[in-house]
Amino acid sequence: MNITVIGTGYVGLVSGVCYAELGNKVICVDKDLGKIETLQAGEIPIYEPGLKELADKNSSAGKLSFTTDLTEAVRQSDIIILAVGTPPMPSGEANMAYINQAALDIAEAMNGYKIIAIKSTVPVGTNERIHELIRTRTSEPFDSISLPEFLREGSAVKDTLNPDRIVIGADNQDAADTMAELHRPLTEQIIVTDIRSAEMIKYASNAFLATKISFINEIANICEKVGADVTKVAEGMGYDKRIGQSFLKAGIGYGGSCFPKDTRALIQIAGNVDYEFKLLRSVVEVNQDQRFNVIRKLETIFNGQLRGKTVAVWGLAFKPNTDDVRDSPALEIIQYLVENGVKVKAYDPIAMENFKGLYGKEGVIWCNQALDTAQDSDALCLLTEWDEFAEVDLNLLQSVMKQAILIDGRNVFKEEDLLGTDFVYYSVGRPSLNKGVKQQIPVMQL
Repeated sequence: MNITVIGTGYVGLVSGVCYAELGNKVICVDKDLGKIETLQAGEIPIYEPGLKELADKNSSAGKLSFTTDLTEAVRQSDIIILAVGTPPMPSGEANMAYINQAALDIAEAMNGYKIIAIKSTVPVGTNERIHELIRTRTSEPFDSISLPEFLREGSAVKDTLNPDRIVIGADNQDAADTMAELHRPLTEQIIVTDIRSAEMIKYASNAFLATKISFINEIANICEKVGADVTKVAEGMGYDKRIGQSFLKAGIGYGGSCFPKDTRALIQIAGNVDYEFKLLRSVVEVNQDQRFNVIRKLETIFNGQLRGKTVAVWGLAFKPNTDDVRDSPALEIIQYLVENGVKVKAYDPIAMENFKGLYGKEGVIWCNQALDTAQDSDALCLLTEWDEFAEVDLNLLQSVMKQAILIDGRNVFKEEDLLGTDFVYYSVGRPSLNKGVKQQIPVMQL
């Protein structure tokens, strides 16, 4: 099939490359000339494992190309996939300006029947509204499709080529059949539904996963107070098929471009129809507060006297295997520390430049190696679970630190890893350790 993908962010670029990998002829379109020139030169503007190799392969085979010429791309294609950004506005609602403009541009370029699929995450009713918007600018026939994406940054290529399911929202059976045929090489789990339900599936899925994360973080906070181990609790819960193992990893909360945006947007969508989504509001509140547990632990260790201390930070991306720092917990944690007179040294193997661009270059000592970051620090905060950090020699690490204090915000290390070290070790939802000795919590009196 001939496909145009409009938007070359995470969703658009990964989708376009993977559609080409399936044997389709794909044109990826973006208004950003610099981004297109980068892609045409064989470089990938985002960090995503495996993406460059597939892009190079399919570009060389003539199945994948990049352009700023939306009109020509639309005219050459049978399927148009909209994957432009819908960033949050201050109210929490999705900003529809980019998708509206792209729809108008598509309408002006139409030269025959097209299937127009929206892969961007959009409020319920958007596909119908965009359909009417396009109809005002063209008399050419077309069908609208809702095609929500469920990829995860850091494993986006794998998720796209091996999806749990494909959701297609359509009001025309022939168009739905065409989209099902496009995706059948990926999975037999293809769900065809009405357009509004497909739009809602995306928000509901992300809201539920965010709820699982906030729930296990609340359990972790209780575990710390009663002396239980949240990793064991989560393991025991996960064997229940009704619950499952996924998204039960306690830490300092979710971040990135999807969960924060989509949870707030769904709260706003509910509000727009006069419904208060109390549960999801609590999920967002818990997540926001969870990242400050790192600060609270530091303040406890130093008796509230953080000013003048040197704190090392390992990990700036919101999760490993990505350079995305949007709504990363590290942003607020570092900002708080700097504002309270702490000397912060920071390092991330991939996301350093993106973090500097979002946070600013001043006020933080940027380091190029994990051990250099920890050198002469009073405490080390691990905020992203990169493999590089898990493989560090802890005896060597403690030898370079001024004080052997480690706050593991992602539960990277196990109790046995700390044996024989001098670390004062705090994690999330597990007993603290002092030189390998587990903190004992008094038995509660009933």
